[in-house]
Amino acid sequence: MELNLNAGAPADDADLIKDVSEATFMSDVVEASQTVPVIVDFWAPWCGPCKTLGPMLEDAVRAAKGAVRMAKVNVDEAQMIAGQLQIQSIPTVFAFHKGQPIDGFQGAVPQSELKAFVDRVVAAGGGEAGGDGLAEAIEAAEEMLAEGAAADAAQTFAAILGEDPQNAAAYGGMVRAYIAADDLEQAEALLNGAPIEISNAPELEAAHAQLNLAKQAADAGPVADLTAAVEADENDHQARFDLAQALYANGDAEGAVAQLLELFKRDREWNEGAAKTQLFTIFDALKPEDPVVLNGRRKLSSLIFA
Repeated sequence: MELNLNAGAPADDADLIKDVSEATFMSDVVEASQTVPVIVDFWAPWCGPCKTLGPMLEDAVRAAKGAVRMAKVNVDEAQMIAGQLQIQSIPTVFAFHKGQPIDGFQGAVPQSELKAFVDRVVAAGGGEAGGDGLAEAIEAAEEMLAEGAAADAAQTFAAILGEDPQNAAAYGGMVRAYIAADDLEQAEALLNGAPIEISNAPELEAAHAQLNLAKQAADAGPVADLTAAVEADENDHQARFDLAQALYANGDAEGAVAQLLELFKRDREWNEGAAKTQLFTIFDALKPEDPVVLNGRRKLSSLIFA
């Protein structure tokens, strides 16, 4: 995904990526970072990993379409700057915003980590861009989360919250990132500490539902055993309810909803309406436009009003 948190028009390549010397470092990095983050690549012609990392980093900066810029510093020709920043090995990459280093890494990294780094830097510079830019940064973080990069997603959500502490989408996303990392204690602490202004926002309600389901997953039994129990006695409501929990814990939300709908159909009042309550918990945890939610709600309504 491409991000653009910069309010202005996309810069051309000469403005996006510059060779920077000691004489121009102040203007091209420190001063320029007052308006848009600047990623600085410290390299040398004799450095093998630099030859791999540099072009990859340039591509990631171009993909951001002006939301971040890049300065290339040859440490052989800028030893004073390298010494001031305590560059001990190369490649070393720093990101500057508002004149200060805000992030960085040493050594060559995979493309996925490089993209996550650039996305974090873009998000950190989102204050000048307004709501649309932050929305794109949130979408990028959601992509990371969907791809299993929970730690990178959490860092990006945190950067967004640094610019907008009451951004419900970013706050809920960070909670879900901790859930994905199986750190339920931290996820719950975040929810409990949410700003009062967004504590009832849909994004936090969804995160709360996901947390409840994640806690249930820890106690879910084996799917095969529970399936066998239901097949042996179709009216074993507890086994069917437990099977739904186990299915959801194993990533089968559609199967879980189907079992709960069947349970509701057989005995809607069982265990004080537990099937209906669990269905709504799953619906809240998933995206409203998810086909599992749309079909599940439609089928539940048909059973209620049949």
